[in-house]
Amino acid sequence: MTVFLSILFVLLAVNAILLIFSVNGAKERFTKPVQRISKTSTTRLFPREAMETEYKEAV
Repeated sequence: MTVFLSILFVLLAVNAILLIFSVNGAKERFTKPVQRISKTSTTRLFPREAMETEYKEAV
């Protein structure tokens, strides 16, 4: 019984430590500045997308 409880408490402690580190990492991720897309960026169209296609009527 003591072996089971000792293993359980060790796993709970490891879980708590990992939880603390993951919360701190998420906080740093939210404080980083967001990179803005430049206003001069243009959308690129491939030749397939630029052509107007005509579809035949289904029989």
